[in-house]
Amino acid sequence: MVSTRIHLQPIAVRAVDEGLFSQVSEAVLVGRQLKIEYHGRDRGETTRRRIHPLRLIHYRDNWYLAAWCEQVEDLRNFSLDRIGQVQMLEAPVRPVVDQVLDHHLGAAFGIFAGESKAWAVLRFTSDRARWVADELWHPDQIARFDGDEYELQVPYSDPRELLMDILKYGPDVEVVAPTDLRELVRERLRTAVSRYSKG
Repeated sequence: MVSTRIHLQPIAVRAVDEGLFSQVSEAVLVGRQLKIEYHGRDRGETTRRRIHPLRLIHYRDNWYLAAWCEQVEDLRNFSLDRIGQVQMLEAPVRPVVDQVLDHHLGAAFGIFAGESKAWAVLRFTSDRARWVADELWHPDQIARFDGDEYELQVPYSDPRELLMDILKYGPDVEVVAPTDLRELVRERLRTAVSRYSKG
């Protein structure tokens, strides 16, 4: 009865092998290191890494793993759908204080974790202000109404995900600052217009 009354509508879900998910989640729960093959989207390269899995994250309908990566000697987030081979090792994970991990995951905008490098200042039109004002983009966001318009400030470390969220609002948002983010948005919009100008 309940299942017919509640409907979950996932969007843009990336498939994760059940066996792999089981191995990764077990390693997180028992605190054991993993050897993985990871195929990153940005460079299109497959790397072999030894990682210390610390926390599973379900974000925007997809699964990620926060782990200490021995290759870069730092915390990294791995998209589970990009992990190929996985092997659980006997060695225990390197402990990371919860507050450090929480800061890694929550300091900047979206899934691109780490220290924030800049603050985006976004101004939404009155048409969109009523919608965006009810949304939490980041726990440390600063927001205010300026007349009918809405100004939102969020910290970010990597502009890629933030850029996608800005672009989905089209003409209803303007990047006020910083200049490099404003230019990124301007260039993406120019490219989009040029696509529609052909033919």
